[in-house]
Amino acid sequence: MTRFDQLCDRANALGLAVRGGFHPHPGEFRESFPSLSIATVTLLGFTGSMQWACFEKSPEAGDGLADPLDRWSRRQIGTLAREFAAADVYPAGPSPAPLPFQRLALRSEPVHQSPIGLLIHPGWGLWHAYRGALLWAERVELPEVVRGPPPCASCAARPCLSACPVDAFAAGGFALERCLGHVRSAAGAQCREHGCLARRACPIGAGHRYRAEQERFHMRAFLRSMRA
Repeated sequence: MTRFDQLCDRANALGLAVRGGFHPHPGEFRESFPSLSIATVTLLGFTGSMQWACFEKSPEAGDGLADPLDRWSRRQIGTLAREFAAADVYPAGPSPAPLPFQRLALRSEPVHQSPIGLLIHPGWGLWHAYRGALLWAERVELPEVVRGPPPCASCAARPCLSACPVDAFAAGGFALERCLGHVRSAAGAQCREHGCLARRACPIGAGHRYRAEQERFHMRAFLRSMRA
């Protein structure tokens, strides 16, 4: 079993999916991590609702404290970091240094930018997430990333752009305040309880849409972050 396969098996046991990886250029992250020699970067996260049950059963999910998913992610990915002698980093919150996870993902998997800003995967569609990454001094052999054309290129209807009740994605940008105003209103119950209607309109990977409780969790977290 290869080192990458070992990581996949152990991550799966902890409720995470390995989201690919890449070999950075020599010294690429020296400014952010001057004390680390980084030969491999691997991303970890969620794919659809496959890993959600592991989080739901966790102590963090039921302890009533802030940021349960972030705390759970740090505990699980931190475990992997110790077991595989790697450094763990995260998209947000306290971390050795911030990394541009969207750009890392574009190098790790066959994902593309979607019209609504989220990265779209040819299989998972818009229903995936990145929870953290491991930085390895070891050069881990990685599977080849097989890239194809962006799924959105052959989608003439672009329902993601027309499904938003308040046209928050009009004019090629994201009208945050317009979105927030709608989601917080009585008319925004569908978005609050079932997730962003624009995201749900995408036909790619529709069978992997998040479960209702997962959608509610993320929407409530989004609204809390805007209040903060």
